[in-house]
Amino acid sequence: MDRVTRKELKTDKFALEVGHTVSLFEEHQKEVIRYGAIGLVAIALGLGYWVYRGREHRALEQQLAAAILAQEAPAGQGASATGGLVFPSEEAKLTAVTKDFTEIRTQHPGTGEAAIAGYYLGASQADAGNLSQAEKTFQEVADHGDKQYASLANLSLAQIYFSTGRDAQGEKILRDLMDHPTLFVSKAQATMSLARYLAKKNPAEARKLLQPLVPQPGVSEEALTLLGQIGTQ
Repeated sequence: MDRVTRKELKTDKFALEVGHTVSLFEEHQKEVIRYGAIGLVAIALGLGYWVYRGREHRALEQQLAAAILAQEAPAGQGASATGGLVFPSEEAKLTAVTKDFTEIRTQHPGTGEAAIAGYYLGASQADAGNLSQAEKTFQEVADHGDKQYASLANLSLAQIYFSTGRDAQGEKILRDLMDHPTLFVSKAQATMSLARYLAKKNPAEARKLLQPLVPQPGVSEEALTLLGQIGTQ
């Protein structure tokens, strides 16, 4: 399984999170003046709930971050040189991260964090060779996550379909991602994935897909490399 999208998700999710900086009082200043004491009580209650939700969200982000760190931790080796988490075996690691990500998904359904947890869980299952379970997990994210996380899940589903002989399904997903790119899966990324699949089956189409990517910053080198691998066959 391609681990690139998982790495991008790990860095982009928290970098792209947008916080609200306008205070609740400023936001409702007119209402406070108009409704007096009643308005102040309502604002106070709203502020209390807002603070509670903010703390709850931060706690959820920390829970997710800890689960991701565990998923990326080494296994089957001695103590970490940096004193970080190390699992005695891959099996122990899979058991632990499955529990962590499943708790986030079941306790906080419908949240962005639950979608991320589902994506990471599917990736862990695929890494462990459990493609059938990984497919089920990715499909749930594709069906119920927002379009950003759904696109990542669909990209992984396409790879599973290719690896299990369901090429038509994988190709259909990638072409759809090309037509409907997202912040996490660009048109270029979906195109590159499809070109890799078509390299042996239909090298002429693969070259046709790659040519427009050659001038594009960020993907030019990879497109040229893949073109060189395809050759003139």
